[in-house]
Amino acid sequence: MKLGRLKHMENILDYTREELVQWLENKGSRSFRAGQIFKWLYLKQANSFEEMTDLGKELRSLLEENFYLTRLELEDKQVSSDTTEKFLFRLNDGHHIETVLIPEKDHFTLCVSTQVGCAMDCKFCLTARGGIKRNLTVAEIIAQVRDARFYLVQENIEPLKLSNIVFMGMGEPLANYDNLIKALSIIMDTDYGMKFAARKVTVSTSGVVPKIEQLGRDTDVNLAISLNATDDKTRSQLMPINNKYPIAALLEACARFTMKPRNKITFEYILIKGLNDSKQDALKLVKLLAPIRAKVNLIPFNEHEASPFRRPEPKQILAFLQILLDRDMTAMTRKSKGGDISAACGQLKAKLVTKK
Repeated sequence: MKLGRLKHMENILDYTREELVQWLENKGSRSFRAGQIFKWLYLKQANSFEEMTDLGKELRSLLEENFYLTRLELEDKQVSSDTTEKFLFRLNDGHHIETVLIPEKDHFTLCVSTQVGCAMDCKFCLTARGGIKRNLTVAEIIAQVRDARFYLVQENIEPLKLSNIVFMGMGEPLANYDNLIKALSIIMDTDYGMKFAARKVTVSTSGVVPKIEQLGRDTDVNLAISLNATDDKTRSQLMPINNKYPIAALLEACARFTMKPRNKITFEYILIKGLNDSKQDALKLVKLLAPIRAKVNLIPFNEHEASPFRRPEPKQILAFLQILLDRDMTAMTRKSKGGDISAACGQLKAKLVTKK
């Protein structure tokens, strides 16, 4: 379909089921058709409205006249030695985003982007170096998940093996809040949508405090906080957002976050050699998180060419972890995947590598 025509139509993936029901009713069509359309889009992976054979020809023509249905343009795909796959998608306006498919023991996790670039300027993150271009639309967020399942089918893998979603890709999810919430409603639509259980979906934030409590009210997803330091001076050095929302305000918002009794907030802590990896840091982290139902993911820094930071020695990482465990904290060291294709935490940058 030509780009000129797309500009005068809407992407049907931008519509939640409730919005599609309203649109159909306004056109004189029965509301239950929205569920049928959703099944074709997200369960049967239709590539066109013509494939939706249980819809009448008149309705299919109506959809064709008002909407378009396309996949993201896959410009490049890289496969790591550990079988992690990184997709480079080209958007309609020429911008690029990266999405990472991570193999787990018996399922896949997809790391999804929410913005083109990022405005948070975290000093350990490659994405931030390019600044922010724009928010992703609902359709562009949803398409990453839909298309990842499509590619699994092409690899003869059951698409529902992709069962976990983490919003930890390019961008700050809570800075694109409205589109995030709409996308989540489609992802977690267990009747007609993508059928992801809320406990399998995690939204990570650098600390956009006003939106944290709202996220707990609006959804049942898991919350992850990118903490990375135990004092404001160090955290502000690493994450400028801390100047606006310091640690005390962030933890206050976390304490008010609504979640089910057995759930815990995940605190991501990137270990950087000589900066935040000392015994004192570990002890302060225990004290800070004591009032909160928390678990800690320690992430040894993934080194890249644009950063002066270095990864701590293995014995230092183990010592930090042991201090947390000895004080009855739920903690683990996250094993990074995809480092050899720049797909690990903090390495996404949506840079097209010219193939020779």
